[in-house]
Amino acid sequence: MEFDPTYTLDSEFSKVLARREDVDLTRVVLEIARDEYPDVDDEIVMNWIAARASELTSPIAKAFDEYDALTALGECLADRHSVFGDDAHYNQADSHYLHRVIETGRGIPIALSVLYMAVADKLGLNLFGVSAPLHFLCGSDTCEGMLFIDAFNNGRVLERDDCLRQLQELTNLPLSQIEPTLKPARPRAIVLRTLNNLKRHYAETEEWKSAWRAQHRLCALEPTSYGHSRDLAVFSLKADHPGQAMELLEGCLKRCPEKERETLEIHLESARQQLAKWN
Repeated sequence: MEFDPTYTLDSEFSKVLARREDVDLTRVVLEIARDEYPDVDDEIVMNWIAARASELTSPIAKAFDEYDALTALGECLADRHSVFGDDAHYNQADSHYLHRVIETGRGIPIALSVLYMAVADKLGLNLFGVSAPLHFLCGSDTCEGMLFIDAFNNGRVLERDDCLRQLQELTNLPLSQIEPTLKPARPRAIVLRTLNNLKRHYAETEEWKSAWRAQHRLCALEPTSYGHSRDLAVFSLKADHPGQAMELLEGCLKRCPEKERETLEIHLESARQQLAKWN
């Protein structure tokens, strides 16, 4: 598939670029997945989600309260269909992509949470993303107070105090830093976190073309960010796009912190040498 830096064919990602709120999260993460998997079939994913919602129609209708309804959702996805997280798959690229999560049954917290939200939406359940530190969750504002679903840990339903305790144990952060994060995350924030996770994974595994594609989307979303421009410059160099790397590095050198100047100048010279070999 030819690379399109304007993302005109990605209707949902274009909404995120326009800062709209009416974003179909399921569709937008599939558009992102298409950077790596051009043949992703959206309808297979949508049909799987619809089938799980159909299975849950009766259990949800019979649920005593919202806690029981959310528990039924977790039992369906985690217990019946074996979709959850584990440490063995955490650092695998496929765990970031919704269609592969469905196929393998394993995912990172944010990908699993998007799947939970997609099924819940079909059922009319109030479920939203919660961008907690180090561990993305789902949340629901119920009549009995806030409830949370930990999709990574078998769809466990948590009351607020239990959720705070779990996050504090995980992060070692004070409650004063955790509590403000337990609110609905906007679609844009979820997309940014998804892309940053992909960027980090591909940079750590030195899969530079994949890192470059994720970073391109981050730059499109936050075009004034120096950090994003710098990282795209470096990834462009490593992904064999020396022309783009030169242009970006020259721009970065005009506004970079002094401590980064020497490194950027070395990258710029590398880009010039690489480009010279092609001419």
